[in-house]
Amino acid sequence: MNAPTDTEIAQLSELYPALKALPPAVSQRALHQQAMWVSVPAGAVLFEEQAPCQGFPMVLSGEVRVARGSSQGRALELYRVGPGELCVVSASCLFGQHLLSANGVATSATRLAVLTPPAFDACCEHEPFRRFVFGVFADRLADLMALAEAVAFQRLDQRLAAALLGHGEVLHASHQALADELGTVREMVTRLLRRFERSGWLSLGRERIELRDAAALRRLAAGEAPAV
Repeated sequence: MNAPTDTEIAQLSELYPALKALPPAVSQRALHQQAMWVSVPAGAVLFEEQAPCQGFPMVLSGEVRVARGSSQGRALELYRVGPGELCVVSASCLFGQHLLSANGVATSATRLAVLTPPAFDACCEHEPFRRFVFGVFADRLADLMALAEAVAFQRLDQRLAAALLGHGEVLHASHQALADELGTVREMVTRLLRRFERSGWLSLGRERIELRDAAALRRLAAGEAPAV
């Protein structure tokens, strides 16, 4: 942990405008005295499933991947938290006073302020901050409903095709990272990627996927093309 600079506190307040709506004494105490300011490298575990919640993270830079694990070692990505965004798993844990239901891992070098539970409670006593938190709850719920629908009703090849799009012509990702994102196993992803390659839709390298026919992948993702 290292203390924040005045510039960092100003940047965090710009990213999270609800902080500026708090009474100055409350925000001053929360950010200067009751927050843990943390810098972590990529791959650092910020919180673990079934552990007590130590605080409420607010991301200044970087990104946190929130995922749910299974007893078989598989993981399903729920969402990612970037600057200005909130972690609803942490908020839910603090509101309900129960254990965390997912884990959080930094996907890149990340700087964040973690409000202690008392600081979070104090901020939520004020309507602008409370409204902001519940607004994010509503947005995340819509995202999770869409994820549940995709997992339940879409074929894995459709979901993989959708995951490959939107990153440009070249995607730098391992098969395991894609499997984690989709909540499946690496072997299934590798098998499908090789089918896509045989169809001429992409070419595979070491943690490198070059798209050759994005239109075909887009049709598959939309359910307009037959399984390959």
